[in-house]
Amino acid sequence: MPGLYLAAILVSAAGITLLDRRWHLAAWGAPGRTAAAVAIGTAVFLAWDAVGIATGVFVKGESVLLIGVDLAPHLPIEEPFFLAFLSYLALVTWGGARRLLTPRTEVHAP
Repeated sequence: MPGLYLAAILVSAAGITLLDRRWHLAAWGAPGRTAAAVAIGTAVFLAWDAVGIATGVFVKGESVLLIGVDLAPHLPIEEPFFLAFLSYLALVTWGGARRLLTPRTEVHAP
């Protein structure tokens, strides 16, 4: 079923976005910084992919789950979406971990 992989990425990103919205872990707490971090992370991972493709380390396998559109040889259109999702997921996870590990001050009733 072509497009299933991209659909899974987008559905997963929507779920992470809902968690972020509820707990203000990344984009809802600092939208500009989050957008910049996701863009930079995606660019770095795409550069990493380009080096891997150029050296023959990364090759695209055939799958009926991919749409079938390549941005470059061995670089399916789904890859930037996955890398952006990965970067955003890392930020949300970091925000959640910080929230869990940061001691809270207790408030006592008088």
